[in-house]
Parts: sequence; C-alpha cells; structure tokens
Amino acid sequence: MLYVQQSLGPGERLIHIGSFHWIYTFTAATHIVFGLIFSGMILAAGIYLPQYINLPFIQAYPAPDAGIVTQIRGTDPLVRILAFLTFLWGIIKFAQMMIIKATTEIAVTTSRVIYKRGIVARFVGEMAIDRIEGVNVFQTFLGRILGYGRLIVRGMGVGEVFMPTIKDPVLFRKAIYKAQSVNKRRATKIQQSSDLDREAAGH
Repeated sequence: MLYVQQSLGPGERLIHIGSFHWIYTFTAATHIVFGLIFSGMILAAGIYLPQYINLPFIQAYPAPDAGIVTQIRGTDPLVRILAFLTFLWGIIKFAQMMIIKATTEIAVTTSRVIYKRGIVARFVGEMAIDRIEGVNVFQTFLGRILGYGRLIVRGMGVGEVFMPTIKDPVLFRKAIYKAQSVNKRRATKIQQSSDLDREAAGH
C-alpha cells in the first residue's frame, strides 16, 4: 500500500484495506491451464489428423509409430508455432492479471475512499468520505457463497468509482460507513468548538 501510505494527510488514518479474492488468482491461473490444454489439442490435431485427412496447408507428417516427442518434432512448423502462441497467450493473460493485482491499492481512510491501479500509467480514483452518497454491492450467486463481489461508490456531484472484484465487499462498505461516522463526529466536535469560541468572544 505504498501510494495510500504516502498520500495520507495530517490526522488521516487507514480504516480498511481491500484485497483481491483468491478466485481472482484462480481465474488467472486457469488461463495457463487452458493455454496448455488448447496447445495440446492443436499438437494432437497436427499429429493425428494428417493420418486420416489430406490437409493441403500441412507439409510435414509425423510418423504414427514414433514416440510422442518425435511425433511433436515431426509435425508441421505451422502447427508447432500455433501451439506455442496459444500457450504463450495463456502465460501473458496470467501475467497481466497478476500485475494488475500487484499494482492495485484499495483502501478506506478517515477522509477518502481510494482506488489506485498501475505503476507507470497510473489511474487513481478517489472520493471524499463526506461526498459519498451511496455504495452499491454487486454479488453473483457464487460471489455470495465464496464472499467476493464488486462495489460502485456514488458521490454527490462527483461521479462514481467502480471497484474491481474484491474479497468481502460488504465489509468494505461497512468500513466506508464507519469512516463517514468518524468524519461526522469530527465535524460535530469542530462545530461545537467553533460555537464555544464565538460565545466566548461575544462575552
């Protein structure tokens, strides 16, 4: 939480830190799994289809009685390249999602709701606690069971902040309400102190 910690103002403190649910990491990992499965299917098609179908765009035909490694090496270069690119796509998607997870900061402080993502190209969505009008929680049936969902924080005249899928969004919403309560109590104390000062000055 480097950005959040560095951006805290005088007297401002953290109330809650949001985090990605494990389902996000699981989803990222499935890209590698599917990339591996599809690349295997492409290699299998390149090995076995030419034995039964004449494919004009396939120039190399592996020996049907050879070992699996020899058969893969004997497939057409186009098949091997396509299989490699498919697996590489899974790796890239996994890396992309994990970079997003590593560079995203979500937090509630006594003064703001903060949503920051990115390192070089940075996006920061902030909303003052006293400007928040409502918080909507969106959870699917599976999200209710496993405890994850999305939040939309609506502000008075300042638009909306769309949060990513996070762990326990209801707890995050409660943290926002807690911050609003703290903010109101602080504003009340300041107002009371100001009223006392004016009364003292009047006497």
